[in-house]
Amino acid sequence: MLAEILGLDSLVVVGIIVLVIGASRLPKIARSVGQAKGEFEKGLKEGTTANETGVEKKDQ
Repeated sequence: MLAEILGLDSLVVVGIIVLVIGASRLPKIARSVGQAKGEFEKGLKEGTTANETGVEKKDQ
């Protein structure tokens, strides 16, 4: 059933990643990817807010 949803190719790729990285490190990697995604979205939101107000933020 899972193969029907994701496709057999995707399951093979996920299986290889688990073998290479190791199952114990996957939660840490997933957590850091989630945090990076959150920071990225936060940056996009701040950039959009700055553009709407007409204020440009400059790097310090």
